[in-house]
Amino acid sequence: MKRRMIWMLGVLVVVSMTIAGCGSPASKPAAEAAVTVDKIEGSDLKKLTLSEHAAQRLGLTTAEVTASGPETTVPYSAILYDKKGATWAYTNPEGLVFIRAEVTVDRVAQGVAYLDEGPDAGTKVVTVGAAELWGVETGVGGGH
Repeated sequence: MKRRMIWMLGVLVVVSMTIAGCGSPASKPAAEAAVTVDKIEGSDLKKLTLSEHAAQRLGLTTAEVTASGPETTVPYSAILYDKKGATWAYTNPEGLVFIRAEVTVDRVAQGVAYLDEGPDAGTKVVTVGAAELWGVETGVGGGH
């Protein structure tokens, strides 16, 4: 008789745990979109707006474009190459907004890219996480 009560108590515990796990998903807060991608009128470029959480997960860091005489410079880590060999950098015009900008690299020395053309001095460019932004903009990764 004692064994039977223990067995029934075990069944009740399992059943109550199963029922408790069937809570309504409506009680969970709505998930924030990690990134919003907006086409920029008149170009092939897109404006990427990341959530705070997404930017933290990517570990994004930026540096300012600096003037070095008549040239501007960026850390070489800010430079991306597309499949045709064109060079790009992601600018950070405000908050968590990122826009790809074409740059023309004159030379690279000691981790610094010297630009013939590109964003103005003082513009923030992404130095860590640019490849991930490229993937978001071009659809590489398919939402994995």
